[in-house]
Parts: sequence; structure tokens; C-alpha cells
Amino acid sequence: MVEEPYGFEEAYKVEVKNIDAKQLQAMFIAGATALDEKKQMVNEMNVFPVPDGDTGTNMSLTIMSAAKEVEAIETVSYTSVVKAAANGSLRGARGNSGVILSQLVRGFSRGVMEADENGEMIDTVVLANAFQKGVDTAYKAVMKPKEGTILTVAREIATKALEVSLETSDINVFIENVLQHGYDTLNKTPDMLPVLKEAGVVDAGGQGLLCILEGAARVIIENLQIEIKKPSVKRNEEAFAALKNFNTEDITFGYCTEFIASKDHAENFNEETFKAYLESIGDSIVVVSDEEYVKVHVHTDNPGLALQKALEIGALHNMKIENMREQHSSIFTEGEEEKPAEPKAELGVVSIAAGSGIAEIMTSLGATQVIEGGQTMNPSTEDILEAIKACHAEKVIVLPNNKNIILAAEQAAQIEEETKVYVLPTTTMPQGIAAMIAQDNGSPEDMDGLMDEMKEAVSGVQTAQITIAVRDTTLEGENIVEGEYLGMLEGRIVVHNKDLKETFNELLKKMKEDAEIVTIYYGEGITEDVAEAYREDAESIFADADIELYDGKQPVYYFMISAE
Repeated sequence: MVEEPYGFEEAYKVEVKNIDAKQLQAMFIAGATALDEKKQMVNEMNVFPVPDGDTGTNMSLTIMSAAKEVEAIETVSYTSVVKAAANGSLRGARGNSGVILSQLVRGFSRGVMEADENGEMIDTVVLANAFQKGVDTAYKAVMKPKEGTILTVAREIATKALEVSLETSDINVFIENVLQHGYDTLNKTPDMLPVLKEAGVVDAGGQGLLCILEGAARVIIENLQIEIKKPSVKRNEEAFAALKNFNTEDITFGYCTEFIASKDHAENFNEETFKAYLESIGDSIVVVSDEEYVKVHVHTDNPGLALQKALEIGALHNMKIENMREQHSSIFTEGEEEKPAEPKAELGVVSIAAGSGIAEIMTSLGATQVIEGGQTMNPSTEDILEAIKACHAEKVIVLPNNKNIILAAEQAAQIEEETKVYVLPTTTMPQGIAAMIAQDNGSPEDMDGLMDEMKEAVSGVQTAQITIAVRDTTLEGENIVEGEYLGMLEGRIVVHNKDLKETFNELLKKMKEDAEIVTIYYGEGITEDVAEAYREDAESIFADADIELYDGKQPVYYFMISAE
């Protein structure tokens, strides 16, 4: 529970009637910074004890993407600020919580733009109306809204805002009343969602939203001054001339990857071992660490592998990935005549894949573009959009392969204007693989028929996964202890055990007995010899089924098993 909802340092006592455009710009940046500072606290509210996409991280990356766009504005006005915020959050949205947040920002932005068109200043009434538009927009984005989530907290905030806006024109009073009600609602979320009560936490998404609003409020209540750092756009002509003599083909590794990892699990960090791993996947390596953080720079063709390895140390911050080949090539196309575009393919497929082995399987089955990501690293809407465009196809099917990526994929489909995008809401990697195999049974000329073929294939797949508990918790009456192996069947924890092999066998016995094909994908840290021993156990449990074994190299999950 939240014991102290918020506490402002020295309240700015002057009555405030309006918020100007520069203050609004500062509020977005301050809100994003506040959540970025508290994202680990929000992550720890996760109900399920599995390594997760992390609500706090996803929301922080989403709102930081908005703040980056807002900070770069040249001419500051109400409309320019909220347009930048909406665009940045929509494209930077990660995970379901990030997509919902982006929709709240999008609706809020519409409310502000409408007021700006009418020549209105932002006062309590405009704020209240904008909050309500944000809630209306977010609810439309979610098929089956649940009570006790970020949506509930947002809705109650908007309702209170409308009520308070009719009682006061002082924005300080408005903010304090609305925030107080928001935290009161947050503390009631366990009574609305039993799983929260059982785990003893409030809703993480609601907490993240209030972190943003509280940070934004400090600009007004405390007269917090935010430094707006304008990005430099001036080209270094000397460096450019040197770059002209460098061939794109000479770039060994394509992606310049930088990030900071906090040492949440310092026991997992050995600098020499970590550097050796980075050397195995790239070059130009710099690793600097102190007692709390590790700063990393590496050039690699697989940024996801570096990020996944770093997640073993702790939460990631200030991530930046740049395509050096693309940057280098684009410099020379400035002012040049464009080459005729190649004709588009009839159909492309974008698949998300957790692990290089799974990515190779997806590619071999015909996926046009594969985005490496998954449970602990959800790709953003922008990542999915770029992959859709890279397919260079008239129609594109997107396979999210994770329930926390579906909303981002659907948001990308809505944003994309030149390509007809179809999202097949696969929730696991085995479902995505089954969909890819079924693709050959249909034709892009009949997309409805093709999608039906793929949906039918997905419906026949039962998925089991084994991961590890990262915290103590209670779920469905079961006391789960940190460090236990967790056997999950269709997303539900059905086995928890200290022994990996016992967990594996118990989990398989809970899968459908009449399966004809059982496929085992073994993950990082599992050798082929060990995996073969597990295959033998599967053969004894499924005596009449064909057992297939693949090196998925997936992080987080020791094994993923599908039964068909």
C-alpha cells in the first residue's frame, strides 16, 4: 500500500489560474523524469514473480520518448507541446502499460489542442476536460478493461478533476485534490482486483501514472525550474569530410549500443566475464562501473543480446541504439536524386522472437523481418513500425508472440498508412512458429482465409514454459519462494519446485496427453547434452508423440514446450 501519497517540498503559495505553454513543456519533462527515477519501485509491484517486461520500465521508456520529442520543440505553443508528446509516446510505447499510457497522452493532447484552437488558456476546466478525453481514448484501446488497473486510476482522476474544476480556479488546489483522490483510488485497487490483494501490492500501472502526474505537478506547486536542452543539429564538416572516405562495408558491426545497468543483482556482475561476453558479440567495447551502476558501449549486430545479458545485472537506463550503416549511408544521399523504388512484395511477415535460435527458426520459416525481443525487452511501437516498413510489402502480418506486445503491434497497425497491416495476437513463441508454418496453407490474395488458417493453427498449440521466481509471493493460494523454478501452462503457474528436472517432468504431465507432436526449445544456459536428457524424459511421458528438440537460445525461460 502507499503510505504517503505525495509530499511537495515547499509549496508555491501564489495562486495559479493558468498554465502557459513553457510550463506545460516542463511538466511533461518533469513527469517523465519522476517516473524514470522511480521505475524500479514500480517494477517491484509486479504481481507475478516471473522475470517480466516490467511495468515501470515500459511506462518510463514510453513517457521518456514523449519527453524527448517535447524537449526538441523549436517553437513552443500548447499545440506543439502536446503534438510532440502524443507522437513521441505513441511511437515509443512499450508493453501494454506503455500503450495505455500513450493513449492517455494522446487523448489529453486532443483536449488541449481543442482548447488552443478556441483561444483558451489551460485552466482547471481545460485540464479536467483533457484528462477525460485521455481516459475515453485509453478505454477504447483496450478490448476488456479490468477494474483495479491503471485505467481505473485514470478514470477516477478524470472524474475528480471535473468535479474540482467546478469548485476552484486555483490550479494548486486542483492538483492537490486530484492527486489525493488518485492515491486514494490506488490504495483501493487491491479490493477491486483479488490478485493484487493476495500479492499485497497496489496496481503498478496506476502507481506509474501517479509518479508522472506528481512529477509534473511540481512544476506548478513548487515552481520547479526545468532546463530545456535543445538537441544540436549542426553538422561537423571536418568529421563529415573524414567520413566520406570511409566505406559502409567496412563497418564490422552495425549497431552502436549504449546503456546503463543498475546493479540490482551485483552478485551476477563480474567485469571481466561481462567484457568477454561483449567481445564475443561485438567490438569497440567500453565498460565502466562503480558501486551502483555499469555503463556500457558496444558495437554489435545483435543489440538485444547485450541488453539481455545486462538484465542479469539489473534494470536498464538511458538506452540508445543506432544503426551505423544506415547513418553512414544516409549522409551521402542528402541532395542526391532518389533511385526508383523496387516493386513491393505481395506479403511480408514481422515476427518478434526471444533468442537468436528462435529468430533463426522464424527466418527459416519465411519471416521477412524478425525483431529480437520478448518478455524482458518489449519492442516499441516504433520498432514494429520500422520492421513493417522494412518488409516493403503491400500487406504485412505481425506476430507479437507475447501478450505484452499485442497492444503495441495493434498500435503500429493503426499508425501505418502505406501498408495494410494484420495483427495475429499470438501470445507465445510456439504459437508464432505454428502460425508461420500454417502461412504456407493460404494465399495473400485471400487474407481472410489466410488469417483463418493461421488462427486455427495457433488454437491447436498448447504452450508450457519454465522460468524462475524472482521474488516471494502468494498466488492462487500457493506460497512461491524466490529461486524456485516455475512451470507455467498457458500463462498460469501450475508447478513450482526447487529442482529443474522435477519441474520439467511435472509440467509435461499436466499437458494434453494425446499430443502428436511435442516440441522443446531449450534456452540460454542449457547445453545440448542436458537438453537431450530432458528429451528422453519427454519421450517416456509422451510415448506416442514425436519429440522435437531445438536450441532456442531464449533468455528468461529455461524451456519452452509446445504440444500439438
